[in-house]
Amino acid sequence: MLHVVLDCQDPVALAPFWTRALGYQVAASVETYVVLLPTEGGGPPFLLQRVPDAKVGKNRMHVDLEVEDIDAEATALVALGATRVSGSPLEEFGTRWITLQDPEGNEFDLCTKAQAESSDSGSG
Repeated sequence: MLHVVLDCQDPVALAPFWTRALGYQVAASVETYVVLLPTEGGGPPFLLQRVPDAKVGKNRMHVDLEVEDIDAEATALVALGATRVSGSPLEEFGTRWITLQDPEGNEFDLCTKAQAESSDSGSG
């Protein structure tokens, strides 16, 4: 089973942001950890883990959150402390996305579901 772990400096302070962004709820909080689980449906546990080091440089791995309206969701998350990294949405292979950072600077993308390109299946 996949578990997603995000290193951070203050997991308790970061939990409200990620519960809203993911549609998760706090399942447990013990010392240096906060465990977030989906409120409904499937999805991997998301663990916020306190580390002593501040984030330096770009994440080598990030989370993509598929949403219906990336602009509206970006606006809502910026109001909760996110920072928008990309100005206009980027697009590639039928998917649009916006890159943001959480309140501690961890990058993530809001993206739309890839749209199948329409093509004629008839011979011609």
